Amino acid sequence: MNYDIIGDIHGHADALEALLGHLGYRQTSGAWRHPDRQALFVGDFIDRGPKQLESVDVVRRMVDAGSAQAVMGNHEFNAIAWFTKDPDGSGEYLRRHRSTKYGDSNRRQHQLFLNAVEGTPSHEELVTWFRTLPLFLDMPELRVVHACWHPAALAYLRPHLTPDNRLTDETIVLGNQEPVNEAEKDTAELTVFKAVEAVLKGIEVPLPVPHKFYDKDRRERDRVRVSWWDNEATDYRRAAMLPDDERAGFPQTPVPPYALIGHDGGKPVFVGHYWLTGTPELLSNKVACVDYSVAKGGKLVAYRWDDEPELDNSKLEWVRP
Repeated sequence: MNYDIIGDIHGHADALEALLGHLGYRQTSGAWRHPDRQALFVGDFIDRGPKQLESVDVVRRMVDAGSAQAVMGNHEFNAIAWFTKDPDGSGEYLRRHRSTKYGDSNRRQHQLFLNAVEGTPSHEELVTWFRTLPLFLDMPELRVVHACWHPAALAYLRPHLTPDNRLTDETIVLGNQEPVNEAEKDTAELTVFKAVEAVLKGIEVPLPVPHKFYDKDRRERDRVRVSWWDNEATDYRRAAMLPDDERAGFPQTPVPPYALIGHDGGKPVFVGHYWLTGTPELLSNKVACVDYSVAKGGKLVAYRWDDEPELDNSKLEWVRP
């Protein structure tokens, strides 16, 4: 089987259907299908875009028809946590409806999906479907995960997952129990929360004082995601996932050892999540990110995989204007 690995959709159903048509998929019996290929979705179907329900519907119909597989993104995980009451009896939800750290940012991030489903029966029904999504795909030929193929975190999580790599009710609760002490985040010791964070959001490390930067939503940050797949990314100047001009000001101080994940040189890995921009290109000959910021005016990107052991930039596809 040959595969098309498709990036973060974020409610942009029109872009998704245009890309599927460009890749040779056609609507047949209620789902987009290809005669000899299957789509693999890297998660983040919701939030930010104008067609929330339509986007999920396209993906879901393809999964049900067998013309696609999909993994969970952090936005689907957040949607589950927003809807699910904390079993501690406080009456709160696993994802707080009023964030104490960034005001109402949890609701703002999720608002477009809530506009479509809040107070309707489809809210619970869609969250129930999100819970069926596996955390990752470890296929004979390749691997798909939303943000980071972290062998130690995945090994830690396996006893907390179903046999088909889905989150259990208990794991969803534990995956939302953020450490009270901020310093606990920055150790090699894993918890369910830290392992889920790594897989769905990537590896984040504290910046050396006094270095800071502004994220895509213009919030000041003193922690930065690192290019975990790069075996040579051992210091902040190389490892920080920021534009070159921002990284250039960082010191060549070593990043914490727990951030040194790398790639084992085996099966190719496909991820989304990272809001890349510009002309799509591979992260390495073994790792591809297919998130090119469609929700910020960028591109919805796919990689056309045809059983090649090493990836090729020419296999990245998107709809040109």
